[in-house]
Amino acid sequence: MTDDGEGGLLAAVEDLDAHRAAGGGVAVERARTVGPEATIAEIRAAGLRGRGGAGFPTAIKWSGVRGESGERYVVCNGAEGEPGTFKDRAILRANPYQVIDGVVIAALAVGASAAYVAVKAAFRPEIDRLETALAEMADAGMTGDLPIAVVTGPDDYLFGEEKALLEVVAGRDPKPTLYPPYVSGLFGTPTSPNPTVVNNVETLAHVPSILREGAEWFRSRGTEDSPGTMVFTVSGDVRRERVVELGLGTPLSWLVYGVGEGLEAGRRPKAILSGVSNAPLTAADLDTPLEFGALQRAGAGLGSGGFIVYDDTTCLLEAGAVLGGFLAAESCGQCPPCSLGTAALAERFDVLHEGAGDTGTVEELAAWTQRVTDANRCGLGAAGRDLAAGIVERFWDDVAGHLDGSCPGHRGLTVPKLVDHDGDRFTRSEAAG
Repeated sequence: MTDDGEGGLLAAVEDLDAHRAAGGGVAVERARTVGPEATIAEIRAAGLRGRGGAGFPTAIKWSGVRGESGERYVVCNGAEGEPGTFKDRAILRANPYQVIDGVVIAALAVGASAAYVAVKAAFRPEIDRLETALAEMADAGMTGDLPIAVVTGPDDYLFGEEKALLEVVAGRDPKPTLYPPYVSGLFGTPTSPNPTVVNNVETLAHVPSILREGAEWFRSRGTEDSPGTMVFTVSGDVRRERVVELGLGTPLSWLVYGVGEGLEAGRRPKAILSGVSNAPLTAADLDTPLEFGALQRAGAGLGSGGFIVYDDTTCLLEAGAVLGGFLAAESCGQCPPCSLGTAALAERFDVLHEGAGDTGTVEELAAWTQRVTDANRCGLGAAGRDLAAGIVERFWDDVAGHLDGSCPGHRGLTVPKLVDHDGDRFTRSEAAG
């Protein structure tokens, strides 16, 4: 793992003494001194946006929950499961103390009575680091009277969806509910909705630096649309797979050719996916700035900052079948359009990839992209739609080439579920297929 040469969120902090020496705890004391309104105002001035997906403004989320009455909670989402992403785990391994400072500040800002950090039970190194840091900080009085608990959950993709995350914290299966956390939060009931702030690991890790250094310092990097830095993962057909912190607005080409050190000799990028929840980008998009607005205008999304690079030997129909199959397998089954639709999309990509499809198969695939999102409780159906529609629209040559025969370039692709990193390459889950 690496950073951009200026320390930051990936700078390793060994213990509490090292955290304090680097300014740890200062931001929490400032939040206690200036109070909730001034704390939220500083986050608003910094323009901090969520680093877990859609980039929702953090200050709006906090102020909305603070404005509600009754019991309130803060939950840190560390259930990272987007294929091609390893940044939250990298942060937790490097400096869990900073994340916990961010949790405490968020709780002070919204008036939360308790906080939770939710991670997958398989994330053993991260859990060990979190539990050690929490014990040290609690013993030192740095978490005040705020109860903070680490909650572990299953390996399900939907565990990372904020509504499903709260279900796991409450002791249930990771199945998204109807209402967002600010409406019906943790342990919520009709008479006690318990509005809850859910922020992911990286978002909360940025908070202490903003409170300590100020909004202007945070805005000194990034863009007007997307201030600050973000931690990115680059994997796939690059020479080096890495985790890096970059200023938002950095061109995608730098992530591929600078951080990832390009592709093998003679190979060119064909598709770049920001996880499996967006339409794939093409080689023509390499100059796109890595920021929320620019990626949306490119018809994709920044997501959680995980970029999977496929070279020009890749058949996008094979990618559609494999990645679409992952989404279908991870559907919780509550919403029939999603459960049936994601499976139908994956099946049709597989048929096309095997050369057994025709124009009718393509028409069926297109029809399912229009239905898979009907009445859904989460964004998984939309992920299947965007992935499928993006492949057909942007890689039509692959589709057309398979209408008369099977794929000549089958690679045996698997889902890039990243489980560890040795500095140059990621280890994939053996279950990813």
